[in-house]
Amino acid sequence: MTDQRGMFGVSGTGDTSGYGRLVRPVTLPGATSRPYGGYFDDVVDTLAAALAEVGVGFDQAVEQVVVFRDELTLHVRREFLPEVAQRLRDEPDLRFELCLGVNGVHYPKDVGRELHAVYPLRSITLGRLLRLEVSVPDADPHLPSLYGVYPTNDWHERETYDFFGMVFDGHPSLTRIEMPDDWTGHPQRKDYPLGGIPVEYQGATIPPPDERRAYS
Repeated sequence: MTDQRGMFGVSGTGDTSGYGRLVRPVTLPGATSRPYGGYFDDVVDTLAAALAEVGVGFDQAVEQVVVFRDELTLHVRREFLPEVAQRLRDEPDLRFELCLGVNGVHYPKDVGRELHAVYPLRSITLGRLLRLEVSVPDADPHLPSLYGVYPTNDWHERETYDFFGMVFDGHPSLTRIEMPDDWTGHPQRKDYPLGGIPVEYQGATIPPPDERRAYS
């Protein structure tokens, strides 16, 4: 369970700004039991066999399998992320040869798992899609880089590092990509001010949007 803040669609509030006063509880989906449906069972079974060939148990590498809204997500323990990704890419019956980047998510109430990295993978050969998800604690935001498996993740990992503060160990040049090098904080985290920062313009200081008007 977590809260979604600063978005439209919440009833019972006078806030129409779209900033910090809208709060909606969000329940994360739990693990799914078999059968998963469609090609999902074949993908999980093939991945389990491929991991076993290199001495890694499926339950050792994957925390849980989630099927939600007809989409398959494998929650992977961070230390096994490169191995799982490589098996998904190289196994002939899987062939997830395209990683569409990495997206960061911040769940402050998910204690010990506050930061999540989400990797959409696509098999162009077989026309399949799945998602890998890795969670790390805010106190230790390190996880392995997938640059060695999917080189196009270079820029995406830098952006996720910049905006969320996740550290991708093994990345060839993990530097900020959007914010200035000396910027303090990570702007897409939930503990970062939603309305931005004050801006100086022609001698006046313009406050962040969420501070420009108040509701009684």
